[in-house]
Amino acid sequence: MSDESSDFKPSPDTRLALGQLQMVLPEGGLLIDAESLRPYECDGLSAYRRLPLAVALPETVDQVQGVMRICHRLGIPVVARGAGTGLSGGALPLENGILLSLARFNRIVEIDAANRRARVQPGVRNLAISEAVAPLGLYYAPDPSSQIACSIGGNVAENSGGVHCLKYGLTVHNVQQVEMITAEGEQLLLGGGGLDGPGYDLLALVTGSEGLLGVITEVTVKLLPRPAHVSVLLAAFDDIEAAGNAVAGIIAAGIVPAGLEMMDNPSIRAAEDFVHAGYPVDATAILLCELDGSEAEVAAQVEQVSALLQRAGAGEVRTASDTDERQRFWAGRKAAFPAVGRISPDYYCMDGTIPRHRLAEILSRIANLSDEYGLRVANVFHAGDGNLHPLILYDANRPGELERAEQLGARILEASVEVGGSITGEHGVGIEKIDQMCVQFNSDELAQFHAVKAAFDTKGILNPGKAVPTLHRCAELGAMHVHKGELPFPELERF
Repeated sequence: MSDESSDFKPSPDTRLALGQLQMVLPEGGLLIDAESLRPYECDGLSAYRRLPLAVALPETVDQVQGVMRICHRLGIPVVARGAGTGLSGGALPLENGILLSLARFNRIVEIDAANRRARVQPGVRNLAISEAVAPLGLYYAPDPSSQIACSIGGNVAENSGGVHCLKYGLTVHNVQQVEMITAEGEQLLLGGGGLDGPGYDLLALVTGSEGLLGVITEVTVKLLPRPAHVSVLLAAFDDIEAAGNAVAGIIAAGIVPAGLEMMDNPSIRAAEDFVHAGYPVDATAILLCELDGSEAEVAAQVEQVSALLQRAGAGEVRTASDTDERQRFWAGRKAAFPAVGRISPDYYCMDGTIPRHRLAEILSRIANLSDEYGLRVANVFHAGDGNLHPLILYDANRPGELERAEQLGARILEASVEVGGSITGEHGVGIEKIDQMCVQFNSDELAQFHAVKAAFDTKGILNPGKAVPTLHRCAELGAMHVHKGELPFPELERF
């Protein structure tokens, strides 16, 4: 895997830049020695590592603005970083750039229970929001598996989802307002206090923009009341395609579960050994289906879904008997990634989306690709919304295995596009999927992405080389489109 950052040429006077940055940051807020930089050399895609020129640790919005003004004036690239849990290399630093950490922006600024919203800084952990408002009977709905560690700023940058996004939406559906610093150091307020903000929906544009358009310094999130009643069903299947078809059957029946997750046998066994969730380890696949609402509504849906699962071929359908068992069911699912890490020296976590009715077909194709490349794949899915997370198991100490894992991952993503899906659901593109962007989009579409980038960042200093490939790159890859003519913004070729 490669990135395009080497084409970017910053101002050569880095000593001047570091001196100016030191003046606007607090004491100890600029890290420059190799030992201090080492913790920032990668994000959750740890196969790729690079030390930045320096790490800036601002504590105030004024300091963020100061960093951006200096870097914009001198042409130095900036990569914003939250908790570093991203899985696509979006926070991979640049050797000639500043890594701007928002770790010290970790305060919950205001909780407005009456209007069901909270203002938080970008370094606040996802789970910390729900913990803070739990005494008020409220919670924040998007719940990525990494919610105990991931930050809300990173969630906005990647438009994260989680196991409950089927019913309650992704980050973009649960954010009302974002405060952002532009590449030039200006402060913008996007969104509004109501259901719809004034003007163009720039809030939706920035959500999922992977740090290419600005640096987030505050987020206003929506809060929801805790459901009155919750029930979780576990269904075990001997056939993985039957499990996939059961997902489609539930949705086709007009039922919208709070969560509908699927795990195959390797991930079931790994999670059970790690968490002891009570999973049937002999099952080929399991579905976890959470239903919430009033007690009567949930009771009726449990009966209906149980019947649907049995008709679809489930050998066992079990309803969590109490809160503890319900939490164990979800603990196993949320621990699937680290659990798989216990059975393989390394794993490569993919992220794509497909139409729900093609789930069984894609599972079959993944199995065939696994055999073709000689690498095991453990499958974990946000099955209800078609978001795939195949975990490709490999050993980085064996020459060529990482490259084979990447090739297998690329084939899975391309298969997702072939059936009408996407190369990412919530992890973002970063550097990981930048080549597959050439498969997902044609040259005219990519040119528009570059135009949007230029409108926010004329010098291209924000996270260059990430998320959107140049047209030359796609042409060199021999992808589906060919570079015709010149970009409307020639300077964009550098990222």
